Amino acid sequence: MLNLRFMKLRDALLVALFVVGSSEVIFAQTEQRTLGIEEITQLAMANHPVLQVGRKKLEVDKQKVEVAQLQKLPNVKFDANAFYLSDALILDGDWSKVMTAEMPHFGNNFALQATQLVYKGGLVKKAIEAEELQVQLGELDLEKDVQAIKFLVISNYLDLIKLQNQEEVYQQNRQLAEERMKNIRTFYEQGMVTHNEVIRAELQLKSLDQALLTIKNNRHIINYQLVVALGLPHQTEIITQPIAPYGMLEQDKDFYKQLAVENSPVIKSSQTTIDMAKKGIEIIKTDQIPTVALFSGYSMQRPLLNKAVPMDVYSNTWNVGVSISYNIDQLYKTKTKIKQGEFQLNMVSEAQVLQEKNLDIEVESAYIKFKESIQQAAIYDESRNLAKANYKIIEAKYMNQLALLIDMIDASNEKLSAELQLSNAQVAVLFQYYKLIKTTGTL
Repeated sequence: MLNLRFMKLRDALLVALFVVGSSEVIFAQTEQRTLGIEEITQLAMANHPVLQVGRKKLEVDKQKVEVAQLQKLPNVKFDANAFYLSDALILDGDWSKVMTAEMPHFGNNFALQATQLVYKGGLVKKAIEAEELQVQLGELDLEKDVQAIKFLVISNYLDLIKLQNQEEVYQQNRQLAEERMKNIRTFYEQGMVTHNEVIRAELQLKSLDQALLTIKNNRHIINYQLVVALGLPHQTEIITQPIAPYGMLEQDKDFYKQLAVENSPVIKSSQTTIDMAKKGIEIIKTDQIPTVALFSGYSMQRPLLNKAVPMDVYSNTWNVGVSISYNIDQLYKTKTKIKQGEFQLNMVSEAQVLQEKNLDIEVESAYIKFKESIQQAAIYDESRNLAKANYKIIEAKYMNQLALLIDMIDASNEKLSAELQLSNAQVAVLFQYYKLIKTTGTL
């Protein structure tokens, strides 16, 4: 029996040593890196995959402008061919053979043709401008992604700060709980309290340990999400830095609304969409205008077949002139197309009005929540002070046997809850501020 107990103890010690060793290995592999708000946003701008895709799309849009500008250049075409020419079979009216005429059997020709669009109602210029507007729209889409990614990584960063603060609060309360546990054990040994109170104190310690375990795991999850978004090595542990007090961030509501009107990529994007719709109507109207172009060409052909007797020689000719073409059907087709373009313009104009109203509501709501978070933080600060004062009073009474352990635990829980609420409220102020700035498009 003694050997069996010894083996179990030995196995338990080996497992404990293995766990400790594994923890040390994991810790050794972790690289801590202290980052502030500006640093994480810069890393996100450089490494986030969503922004990398957006930049590639913008490069494609810019290249489309280059392609559209090629329409200014003349079109040049060169043709060359060689062929075998058979003898000519001459037939009369009833398909009877009359004779076979010998022909030069080898033939070839070369042709060079160049055309230059002179006038089409500014079609080429308008097409280039339409592609440039598409680039502007792509830049605004990228800016919207930038604002979203910045807010995402800042939110994760604030979550890390919140969890770090919560861990500090729980650690402080756990230290108090341990001291209280020591006093209770002393009281128990002196017969001043029952074993039930010892069990209650131990349960409170276990509850705090469980909360700390959950916080540590949540910190690991948020940290991992953040390092992936920033393009950092996965084993990096981000250490947060203090953020400026929120009192320095307050501005008048009208300031934020004006900021949104001037900078919001959503409003700028809707205006660019309106410009694109107008440009589309201008392009449609060019269908009603004749196309004027210059052309020139040169050809060399062998054999010469427009003679009574074919000649095995090269025929060289060149030409230059002006061409005018007009699709008459556009007289009655273009009107319908223009009407469709005007409907499109009216739709995007109404959409802009709706977006402006939605933006105004969004800024109004964000500003109210920002101010509310400041007020809540002040209230929670007062509650924390009251809870701490209450805890000290109950603690003094308990030490003098004037209060029960349940009262002590209740006061401790109230103090813990008030400290957590204040910690969360302080981070919430920063979150609401950055959310407000995001709505203005200036994050």
